[in-house]
Amino acid sequence: MVDVPATQRVEVTFVGSPPTRQIERAQGVGDVHVEGQTVRCVIYGSFQPFLEALRGYEVVGLTATPVGTETVTPAPRSET
Repeated sequence: MVDVPATQRVEVTFVGSPPTRQIERAQGVGDVHVEGQTVRCVIYGSFQPFLEALRGYEVVGLTATPVGTETVTPAPRSET
């Protein structure tokens, strides 16, 4: 079996303005929406680039919800 990288729907609230540009540029981050001090986005795979984008900003709330946690089983190889 091959594990598909996790996809998470994330909401993070900051003290002050969020680092929107850094978040939008982070690898594996998409569907970024900003509402005041709150950012909602989707993270595909590792959280590390997203967390690095938050460095230096004060976070007062963070939630992450898994989206589709299926496992893919590759097709069997034919032995010829």
